Formats: sequence, structure tokens, C-alpha cells
Amino acid sequence: MTASITRCLRSASLLFWLIACAVLPAWADSISATRSEAELSEGQLAISTRFDIKLTPSLSDALAQGVALPFRLEFELTRPRSTAYLLDVKEWFEPHARLHFKIAYQSLTSRYRVSIGSLSRYYPTQAEALSALGAIHGWRVLEPGTLNGLSADRVKGRVRLLLDIGGLPTPFQLNALGSSDWSLASDWVELNVKDAG
Repeated sequence: MTASITRCLRSASLLFWLIACAVLPAWADSISATRSEAELSEGQLAISTRFDIKLTPSLSDALAQGVALPFRLEFELTRPRSTAYLLDVKEWFEPHARLHFKIAYQSLTSRYRVSIGSLSRYYPTQAEALSALGAIHGWRVLEPGTLNGLSADRVKGRVRLLLDIGGLPTPFQLNALGSSDWSLASDWVELNVKDAG
């Protein structure tokens, strides 16, 4: 009896360590939200976000080799449900708003360039450039008047930041399809919605 309990405990501890070894590396390279807020003003949401990004070694090497890494910030309205459903149908069940970021290393000047659309800014270190990815203030995501007559406590939404594999150069897209090293995304993060004041 004692021998079987000992074997069970040994098997359970081995299983625990195997799971821990598999899960901890996945947590090491990730995206997590450090700020996710929204202001409701004139029936429209203005979103402010900031993310903490840790690149996998493969992504870091690709960036150092000159491959531009595209990221996408996505927004979804979740409440009021009727408005969220109408937006889902209108957008074919895609996120209700998107913003595209890109980070690239300029080897000639040893600087990192972060672009939002056609606007670019340069940073001396990778850490500073990564902190600028997904950092936005006052991003208006809905048409004016979409949420007219609603208070902030009746409105909910969520955001996430992810590596946009479709925006990578074609050879890297094929590499990224089967590799967990090229999969980088945050979870959906609920917005803290307030009335503009």
C-alpha cells in the first residue's frame, strides 16, 4: 500500500515538473497589458493602451537581421450587446477597429524604428522601441454618436496586441505557420471605461 502511494506521488511530482518546464518558457516570451483604459465622450470611445513585450529569441534574431516585425492592436466592443452585435455583422465578425504598428532595426544607424501607419519614430535601444509598440493615447475607435445616451458603466470593450503574421515577408510567413517561436499575442484585455471629465 505504501509503495503504491509513493509511486503515485513520484509520478505526480514528475508530471508537475514536466508541465512547469513546458509552461514557463511560454510565459517568458509574451505580451501583457500594463494599461488599458477608455474614455466615453460624445458617444465615442477614446482608448489608451500600453503593453509589455518580450520577444522570443527567433523574433529578436530576425529583427536584428533587418526583418521588420508588424504588430496589430485590435479593439472589440462587448457591451451594449445590441450595438456590439451590429458591429460584428458590419465587420464580418472581425475586430471592430485595428491599428498597425511596425518595428524595424536600422543597422546603418544602430537604431530601432517604430511606425504607426506612415508616422515613424526612432529609438536607441530595443527595449525602448518595444515599449512604444502598442502604446497609444486617445485612439478613437467608433463612429461619433455610436454610444450616444449611454453612461460609462454600461459600455465595455476589450483590446489585444499581436504579431501580424500576414504582414511578414512571405518566407517568414511560411516559417511562422508551424512555429510557436513566431506566435506572439496578448490575451484580450478588458478596458476600464470612464466618462470623459
